[in-house]
Amino acid sequence: MQQGKLIIFSAPSGAGKTSIVKGVLQRLPGLVFSVSACSRPMRPGETDGIDYYFLTPDDFRKKIEEGAFLEWEEVYPGNYYGTLHSEVKRIRDQGRHVVFDVDVAGGMNIKEQFKKQSLALFIQPPSLSVLRDRLVNRGTETEESLNRRLGKAEQELSYSRYFDCVITNNLLEDAIREAEEKIKQFISKAKTE
Repeated sequence: MQQGKLIIFSAPSGAGKTSIVKGVLQRLPGLVFSVSACSRPMRPGETDGIDYYFLTPDDFRKKIEEGAFLEWEEVYPGNYYGTLHSEVKRIRDQGRHVVFDVDVAGGMNIKEQFKKQSLALFIQPPSLSVLRDRLVNRGTETEESLNRRLGKAEQELSYSRYFDCVITNNLLEDAIREAEEKIKQFISKAKTE
């Protein structure tokens, strides 16, 4: 059985990446979501092992020392996110394609390790002002965290050129459709190589 491919979605926080990932997963049954690990608190409506593997910062650092992560990042001081090797191996060994919802640095790290076996999609907002509105509408940000996220988003947007494809999420349905088409093309091409 041929190992599955890797589909990487990266974006600044609030660009709509997670909504696009959910839409694509509903439409393409051969894809399986890679659940990331994080050390941030669980948000209302999230479930451990479904949305993330929620770890304490100490447990996360221990797994880093053990080499358990394909990639990891300290996104904000004391706030870690990462992809477990075991999660990726489990999905790929089934011949299914792994979908990652990761920050920009994580996406670049995975792409570097799996150059031809991966498709890296960068999701960007139509503008920084639209991104600000989306983050405010979430209702989860303080003024300080909002400013921190917007500063980080500005930096992350400059890395879009390193990705295989850039999708502007102006209308969610259009962005989902564009991502779906890019993935289908990548998987079809990969089958013939």
